[in-house]
Amino acid sequence: MDRALALIVTLLAGALVAAQPPVNALIARHVTDLGAAFLSLAFSALIVGGLLVAVGDPTALVEVTQLRPVHALAGLAGAAIVLGSLVAVRELGAAGVTAALVATQLSVSVLLDRFGLFGLQGDPVSVRTIFGVALLFGGTYLVVSSA
Repeated sequence: MDRALALIVTLLAGALVAAQPPVNALIARHVTDLGAAFLSLAFSALIVGGLLVAVGDPTALVEVTQLRPVHALAGLAGAAIVLGSLVAVRELGAAGVTAALVATQLSVSVLLDRFGLFGLQGDPVSVRTIFGVALLFGGTYLVVSSA
């Protein structure tokens, strides 16, 4: 995938992610917060599983024995995003939740890149990057405090 397509796919995913917390909160009205988180993640698993069978290579799953405990962090992150955001959206709104998630994701991502964690190539942190992170946190403050 080239950079332009990667950006388009990421922007489209971002649009869906913005809608996820309020939709999950709607589901929670019927089945509780934990029930809504479970259903959201179950729907995700069904969609990805269907794609794996339809256009992927399910036989690659034989390598599951190569996984280490650190790999469970991916599932923990997904559960935290789904459950945390569906609860927080009631107080912060979709914009507040999204702003806080993006600012924090960027901050931690800069550290992951910097130290080359989880198989990433170590990259130096520039003043521009730090300024960008600060702007996101400033924007998050403005979005969350405007209510």
